[in-house]
Amino acid sequence: MPQTRICCVLLSLLATFVPLSLIHAAAQPAQTTHPGKLVYDQHCAACHDHPEQSQARSLDTLKRMIPDLIAYALTDGRMVAQGKLLTADEMTTLMGYFKGQSQQDNAWVSAALCPIERLGVDTTAKATVATFGLGLKNHRYLSDTEAGLSKADMQNLQLAWAMAFPNITMMRSQPAIVGNTLFITPVDSLQLYALDITAEPCVKWVYTSETPLRSSLTFGRLPDTERGVLTFGDMSGRLHLVDAADGARLWVKDLKLFPQTIITGTPQLVDGTIYASLSQFEIMVGASPQHECCKSHGAVAAVAAANGDTLWISHTMPDAEPVRDRGDGQMIWGPSGAPIWTSPAIDLKRGVLYVGTGEATSEPAHPNTDAILAMDLDSGEIRWSFQATANDIYLAGCRRNNRSPNCPPETSVERDVDFGASVIIAQRSNGKDILLAGQKSSDVWALDPDNNGALLWHWNRGRGTANGGVHWGMAYDGENVYVGLSDPGRPRPGFEPQPGLYAIKVDSGESVWSHRTEPQCESRQERLPYCQYLYGFSAATLAIGETIVQGSLDGYVRIFDAADGKILFSYDTVRDYQGINGVDGQGGAIDNASVVAANGTLFVSSGYGMFGQPPGNVLLAFKPLRSKPDGAQKEVALNSRLKQTE
Repeated sequence: MPQTRICCVLLSLLATFVPLSLIHAAAQPAQTTHPGKLVYDQHCAACHDHPEQSQARSLDTLKRMIPDLIAYALTDGRMVAQGKLLTADEMTTLMGYFKGQSQQDNAWVSAALCPIERLGVDTTAKATVATFGLGLKNHRYLSDTEAGLSKADMQNLQLAWAMAFPNITMMRSQPAIVGNTLFITPVDSLQLYALDITAEPCVKWVYTSETPLRSSLTFGRLPDTERGVLTFGDMSGRLHLVDAADGARLWVKDLKLFPQTIITGTPQLVDGTIYASLSQFEIMVGASPQHECCKSHGAVAAVAAANGDTLWISHTMPDAEPVRDRGDGQMIWGPSGAPIWTSPAIDLKRGVLYVGTGEATSEPAHPNTDAILAMDLDSGEIRWSFQATANDIYLAGCRRNNRSPNCPPETSVERDVDFGASVIIAQRSNGKDILLAGQKSSDVWALDPDNNGALLWHWNRGRGTANGGVHWGMAYDGENVYVGLSDPGRPRPGFEPQPGLYAIKVDSGESVWSHRTEPQCESRQERLPYCQYLYGFSAATLAIGETIVQGSLDGYVRIFDAADGKILFSYDTVRDYQGINGVDGQGGAIDNASVVAANGTLFVSSGYGMFGQPPGNVLLAFKPLRSKPDGAQKEVALNSRLKQTE
């Protein structure tokens, strides 16, 4: 790999934490340009100065991060192969440069601690937001009553407060909300916070991990004791269980099957068993000629919540074996791939769970890639598989010039069209169940759970892309499924981008309405240099009563009328904030699982510093502006003042 590329795609995913203190920083001579910047320019700038093309984090994003995370990626994480190409002096100098840019500061936590009367967590209270899909069937729907927000309220929201988290560039993890407590993990902070949200937010407790966290949170109760717990996964393939009352660690289970294993999909807790999806990042490193490609694959693990014991692991394919000599004496291994990015949908009636898989990373492409799998809840046995796209062998970087000997053969369709959106178990008007699966190919597939996943109908809008189509999740309100498409706005031969929000009848797959989104670049180009391309709907969609909430890659949160797609509310989150906790905040892209609601408040996480998207570090709370008895149009005081007006 050329040295100008050794830091390419740095920190997109991470694996095992190594404290920065293990990398001995040397004193740097005083000069205008830090010598570490010279190392960066020589080895890293080719990718990190062009994040939209390379999918790397930008230099500006790296400067805002905790330096330990950069060291972690280069020493034991996903960039370890590239880190080995740096000399010890270059590594020290590079880390010294980033250490001078940003340091983790947790002083705000002490100042934001709740008073004694607000410290308690009522784990017996209703869990309005218990998991990614808001239930075992992944409907991502809240009633007006559950959210505490009517359709009229959703048209009349104002910012009540913002909470900012230092040294964070990505707000990817969906909070859990139980009673008056909101649990949230800004994943790169290595911390999970319990916040009281009855009034001005305050911190009840903090849980700290040794490794960066990754998945969204699931709240549940242990069957024998009714103890309230939180479960979630991290970047090194570990599953955590924490006491929701006080943040005490109950156990951590290492589920790493391969060096590249991570946990992305939100675990599900059902009757004392946690079902955790296992993904992997070999797709991002496999193109390196130095990498022995490729051996990893996805799986689902069933773990006993009581003690962390593994009950079963269901693999998406057999272990890889040598396939062929790639031409230089090094072997290509296969099959590999089929990572599982989704949160399992739990079908108690049939005793199965459903997950979607991703692409193959080496030949031969296994039939369980780009597929929907039904697994037995008791044994993990795969009962049936529906493959949507065959022969999709893909490695990041292989579509550029100078293809690596690890790159897929020309016979591969090479599309990278995972199922990233979790399967929805819906119901037709005749009372029969139907499975809904959204794919990055801009397809929605409707499958029959009573007929081994037979196809019932198929909806499509274009071809999608590796960063397009249906990404993180759809929503279902009992009649329609609402689908966000995140196609990058760059037409090319054979691809016409169609980013937007689409309503589809569950009974038939017919379109009900659509909203095509357009770039909003005026007066925003400095903050969003790629706004003409990155403005689609990648974040998981949320349905609240008669409204649909959707975030966009260019930082807007919009609320649509579920009946006709009319925009009821729109807010640009890409701005500066003074956090209510005293931390400077910045809004950015809205991606992954970013919007929830409870207690009369809409919560929006803003910031996703990847793929050229704008970073951010804020949790925003919106409340309706309601008339008071005296007729004054007042709401809670705007505890978080904007540094920049809209």
